[in-house]
Amino acid sequence: MDSQFILECQNKVLGGRKLTESELEGLINIENLKELSDAANKITRAFQGNKVDVEQLANIKKNYCSEDCVFCGQSAFFNTGIDSYQLLPPEEIVKTAKKAKDEGAESYCLVAAWRQPSDSDFLKVCNIITQIKDQVGISIECSLGFLTEAQARKLKELGVKRYNHNLETAKSKFSQICTTHTYQDRLDTLHIARNAGLELCTGGIIGMGETRAQRLELISELARLEPEEVTINLLVAIPGTPLELQTPISFEEILRVFAVTRFALPRSIIKISGGREVHLEDSGEELLLSGANGIISSGYLTLGGNPMNKDLEMIKNIKLEA
Repeated sequence: MDSQFILECQNKVLGGRKLTESELEGLINIENLKELSDAANKITRAFQGNKVDVEQLANIKKNYCSEDCVFCGQSAFFNTGIDSYQLLPPEEIVKTAKKAKDEGAESYCLVAAWRQPSDSDFLKVCNIITQIKDQVGISIECSLGFLTEAQARKLKELGVKRYNHNLETAKSKFSQICTTHTYQDRLDTLHIARNAGLELCTGGIIGMGETRAQRLELISELARLEPEEVTINLLVAIPGTPLELQTPISFEEILRVFAVTRFALPRSIIKISGGREVHLEDSGEELLLSGANGIISSGYLTLGGNPMNKDLEMIKNIKLEA
């Protein structure tokens, strides 16, 4: 029964048709994870080829944010003891962007911990973007919180390719994760970015105590948005945050999310993001053969990561290309 259903869904996606929410629900509850994984991999290869999108990011401003997202080590609401710094000098960010390109990164994402950029900070970020474009020539993405329409248009004008703004979790779970802004605020920002002509990167964090049904709810919302890139993070429970004692999600549940996201979004890059090195013994090999086709390398916002050469070797070992 499982085998036939998976095959029917796989062929429907390969034929260019969208799955219904009922079909996605059936897939996420499948018992036969091996066949689900294999089918997701076939869809990935058909739409994405063997290329793995490798990204590096820069935490260009690391200090206490005004939002109370319960997973975040940079929230001013929690005592996590992180080191902090204000917006980094442009020359320092240009230097790390050059290093990322030399190491083989496809793109470089500028990330800042704030609710939204002030006018003065936004001008500084624009200067950083211009210098990277002029001196490095790597594809630039940004994750700067909420944007105005004018700011989104300016990023597009400067040549920013993609804007990242995660939904974080299902709408039905969101009020337990953040109270200082709403789920709709996040959707509005994505629409502003899209209307300005920016590609979208969005996704969330799994393992925050949500149900499987809520993971499906998030996948369904992502399918409606049709982002060019989906980023799926695995919660790393940071001491000092309300989720510091959260039980880790099982690998089987992680695999379900990646595989079903691929069925829902065959044309999107699906990226294994924060928590990969902590929760995955193989650093993502199995997920890259189960629907994922991208990774973030060399560290995250408050967490270290694998060296780039180790990740490139991992990709080579499973006969994929970086």
